[in-house]
Amino acid sequence: MKIEILGTGCAKCKALEKNAMEAVAKSGKFAQIEKVEDITKIMEYGVMSTPGLVIDGKVVSTGKLLSVEEIVSLLS
Repeated sequence: MKIEILGTGCAKCKALEKNAMEAVAKSGKFAQIEKVEDITKIMEYGVMSTPGLVIDGKVVSTGKLLSVEEIVSLLS
């Protein structure tokens, strides 16, 4: 599983990355987490407001900070 955090480095983007790491640990799944800060790559996903969360190439959230529990439910 590949998880991408889309964002330019704002506080919410960093918090989403932290929550995603906690969610992966809680879920017991193996996942590669990657931070994408390149605005061109972010726009390729069609994301206009960050932070964005992408799981296995599919955008599952944009513009809000998801909780650990919300991310765990997206992973299952």
